[in-house]
Amino acid sequence: MSELQISLIGIGAAVILAVYVYSVWQQRRYRRKFGAAFKPHHEDALYRADSAESPVELPESGDDTGGMEQALSGEAGRAGYADELCSLLDAATDYIVVLSSNTPMHVGMLAPLWQQRFDFGKNVNICGLNAATGTIERVVAESMQSYSEFHLALQLADRGGAVSESRIRNFHDLAREMAKSADADAAMPDVEEAASLAQQLDAFCAEVDQMIGLNILPGGTRTLAGPEISMVADMHGFVLQADGTFHLLDEQGYTLVTLANIDSEPFQHHTIKQMQFNGLSLMLDVPRVENPRQRFDDMAVLAHEIAEELRASMVDDKHVELGENAIAVIRGQVAAIENRMLEYPIVPGSAQARRLFS
Repeated sequence: MSELQISLIGIGAAVILAVYVYSVWQQRRYRRKFGAAFKPHHEDALYRADSAESPVELPESGDDTGGMEQALSGEAGRAGYADELCSLLDAATDYIVVLSSNTPMHVGMLAPLWQQRFDFGKNVNICGLNAATGTIERVVAESMQSYSEFHLALQLADRGGAVSESRIRNFHDLAREMAKSADADAAMPDVEEAASLAQQLDAFCAEVDQMIGLNILPGGTRTLAGPEISMVADMHGFVLQADGTFHLLDEQGYTLVTLANIDSEPFQHHTIKQMQFNGLSLMLDVPRVENPRQRFDDMAVLAHEIAEELRASMVDDKHVELGENAIAVIRGQVAAIENRMLEYPIVPGSAQARRLFS
């Protein structure tokens, strides 16, 4: 091998190494930049974790068995929560039946509910007041613990709509039968009132359930190559997930924004490198992120950066380029949703919000 060939090989290796080092540096720079930008901001007291949300607070019962408020005013009302989900159960979001007894109860008495829990169309959660520890914890069918109380909760609404009155009635009747079989007391809210609350909750959720998108389009007839989309997404810390969109995640693994194909066809690991795309959409699921206004501002900066890197433009759904005034209008819409949620109050991005908007 001649000296010229050796020199050329050396130069080529140096160039490849330089490109690799620069790529790694760029990737780390973007991740630091946008990782900091998307960190949670807690200016509002309502954003201080889920402890700011109301504890279990249940309406008075319409049954002869007594009110829910009375059922929780004793030992259970003073108990701590050993499980986050149990702390979220609330009369505003769930139809909750409390079964109680002076003698310890075991999960075997709930067998009919385990068998039918998927028949009610909404999430069913079971929590219990542990007789030994005095804490309220999530109950599973395999539990060997004994309980002073069981809290049986049927979620009133989610993104699929409100639970129907007939299903609340079925849940009510099943709980009453289990209580009777186990000789336990049952405190049950009024079914019609719960159905009305479900409709109110669903109307609120429909009002604030908004996805905000910023589109990125190349000019003229040019398309975006899959490899350059993958490279830019990776540089900004996005991860391609099973739903066919790139997700930017926070430190807890929750999605901040998604990067999707503007034509709705999902990205796929095994084909994206060989395909061309008409454009991209950055999407913000407003109810499911903390501080939506700040998240939107971060997303707008991110969209601008990605558009520049792809030599494309940031446009609205009508393909009109988005200027500062248009961005301000959208930000105002996001702010209105955030304020409405805080008034309800369901804190955007909280565990309760993620439960309702799922």
